[in-house]
Amino acid sequence: MRSTHRESHRTHRIGWLRAAVLGANDGVVSVSSLVVGVAAGGASQADILLASIAGLIAGAMSMAAGEYVSVQSQADTENADISRERRELAEDPEHEINELTEIYVQRGLDEPLARRVAEKLMTGDALAAHARDELGITEELKARPIQAALASAAAFAVGAIVPTLSALLAPASLVGRVTGGTTLLTLA
Repeated sequence: MRSTHRESHRTHRIGWLRAAVLGANDGVVSVSSLVVGVAAGGASQADILLASIAGLIAGAMSMAAGEYVSVQSQADTENADISRERRELAEDPEHEINELTEIYVQRGLDEPLARRVAEKLMTGDALAAHARDELGITEELKARPIQAALASAAAFAVGAIVPTLSALLAPASLVGRVTGGTTLLTLA
C-alpha cells in the first residue's frame, strides 16, 4: 500500500541544521575576533588577510573534528542501545511485548488495544518498533557524524567569509572597525 502522506516536515534536517547554525556563528565571531586583533596589532593588510584565511581553514577543520567526535559518541550510544534491544528481543520477547504495551498505554491507548498494537508491531520489525517507541531513535533523527561534521565545517567557512571579505575590501586603516561593524550586522 502506497503512503498518501504528503506533508513536508523539517525534522530530518535537525542534525545538520544545528551544526550549521553553530558553525556559521562561530566562523563569524572567531575569524572576526582574529582579524580585529591582528589589525589592532598594526599588521599589514596582507598579513591580516593571511591570518583571516588561516583562521578560516583552521576553524573549519576544528569544527568538523569536534562535531564529528561529538555526534559519533551519540551514534555509538544509539548503536549500543540498539544492540542491547536486539539481545533483549532474542532472549525475552514476551517482556519486550509488555514494554511496548506499557508505552502505548502511557500514550493513551487502553490495555487491550495497546497489547494488539505491540503484538502487531512485533510481528513486523520488532527492533525498529522498540528503537522508535522505547529508545526514541528514528531514521530521521539518527546521529550522522559525517553529515554533521561537513555541515559544521562548511557553515564555519561561510561565516568566516564575512570577516575575511571585510579584511580584503576595507581600507587598510579601517580593517578592524569595518570588520567589527560587519560582524555585528551579520550576527544581528
